Amino acid sequence: MRLQDFRVLTFDCYGTLIDWESGIQAALLPLLRKGGLILEREAVLEAFARHEAAHQAETPGLPYSELLSEVSRSLADEWGIEASDALHDAFGASVPLWPAFPDAAEALAYLKHHYRLVVLSNVDQAGFAGSQARLGTEFDAVFTAQEIGSHKPSLRNFEHMLEALDRRGHRPGEILHTAQSLFHDHAPAKRLGLATAWIDRRQGQEGWGATLPPPSGAGYDFRFTSLGAMAAAHRAEALA
Repeated sequence: MRLQDFRVLTFDCYGTLIDWESGIQAALLPLLRKGGLILEREAVLEAFARHEAAHQAETPGLPYSELLSEVSRSLADEWGIEASDALHDAFGASVPLWPAFPDAAEALAYLKHHYRLVVLSNVDQAGFAGSQARLGTEFDAVFTAQEIGSHKPSLRNFEHMLEALDRRGHRPGEILHTAQSLFHDHAPAKRLGLATAWIDRRQGQEGWGATLPPPSGAGYDFRFTSLGAMAAAHRAEALA
């Protein structure tokens, strides 16, 4: 299997293109300061992952900005912090502030010459618009949880995307799903028979960061430590 065997790259955005762990940590600092708490980064991310997954399961149709506000409230309860609605809503509105990974924009610009680029994300349209401006790439299609009414790792999100791409003439065998999260992306993509590329942004770090541990069956076909490394591998294939 080669990278050049595919015509479409479907991306998770947050954790893969956007450094959501740094964004989450920074956006939760006001809440932690409100409670006078100093917690290790990994403890903050692990707590976020638990509450995010719970709220996504309980309220699948809730726009991501509102869901993040509820996550903030749950974290405040867990940490024993009394905070205002404004503080929780500020966390909910933080997605456009989350930084892009340094390699993402350049790698996307290169890959755009060789593939259709598609995003399948758990955020809402407003949040993604801010992130797209940071990435500087015009994607060929964007599918959000707000549009679909559920959140990854639900198979419903992938089925929605595959049906839409099929109408555009793209079959599953032409698609390489490219993502960091084994929990949100690789496990469901593999259940539907998609080829996947793991962008292992957490290489060398223990734990799973802002995602829950993956279930069994969360395999992958390619592994790269960055999107830049994936672009370089494609370039090397073309020269071989």
